[in-house]
Amino acid sequence: MAISFENALGIHEKALNVRVQRAEILANNLANADTPGFKARDIDFKAALGEAQGQSGELAMARTEPGHIDPDAAMSDRALLMYRNPYQPSLDGNTVDAQQEQARFMRNAMDYQASFQFLNSKFAGLTKAIKGE
Repeated sequence: MAISFENALGIHEKALNVRVQRAEILANNLANADTPGFKARDIDFKAALGEAQGQSGELAMARTEPGHIDPDAAMSDRALLMYRNPYQPSLDGNTVDAQQEQARFMRNAMDYQASFQFLNSKFAGLTKAIKGE
């Protein structure tokens, strides 16, 4: 009997991928904390994970004619990327609050580590099952 990694690993593999994407976005915000006019962005983790699982909760679009735009190609990962409403925007139009971004980045890093540890324990369990321990 073949092992289905998708069933065995559960949601944690997809969660890791979404956490990596979010880390890139938050790092970009931190890198541009002093850039005039830069707008802080973030990703809705729950919506991104739901989309990664194919459970967006919305009706699916379909191409009815060959000339129509492919809805899957039109919907990218960046569709979940949203601008953040600042608590106190700066005078130069920058909406990045460096302390808030650092806190979000660290929280995301801890959540990434937790998902990674869950995956590690899943692999350890699979290894024991294969060895018959």
